[in-house]
Amino acid sequence: MGGLVYYSSATGNTARLVAALGLKSARIPLRPSDPMPVPAGPFVLICPTFADGAGRGAVPKQVIRFLNVPSNRVFLRGVIGAGNRNFGATFALSADVIAKKCNVPVLTRFELAETELDIARIRVGLDKFWRTQCLITV
Repeated sequence: MGGLVYYSSATGNTARLVAALGLKSARIPLRPSDPMPVPAGPFVLICPTFADGAGRGAVPKQVIRFLNVPSNRVFLRGVIGAGNRNFGATFALSADVIAKKCNVPVLTRFELAETELDIARIRVGLDKFWRTQCLITV
């Protein structure tokens, strides 16, 4: 099974979800001066959305910086988006942007204040996804 790489702002919403999942993970740092994680194998990226009303700026700059490293991007297998449903069409838009640019699937989306149902759904979905990935790569 692969791991998770995630970005969480200072509010910690995404970090709380990842902690609740209890899976192997690495955090993309808030500060550009902090070291980036270096994935050693396949991973799913969890990314919140910070878009303006027109969808600009959906992907956090630190995530862009991380994905601009080819040796990181090569291991990306899928993306999970987080956002606020109050923002309508830009809800979890970062996942769509990343998926399109990196040619990977959007696995799911969740509201920033995740629920127990979200956690269970994401766990089951990731387990199923990684099993499929293993079957494909064998």
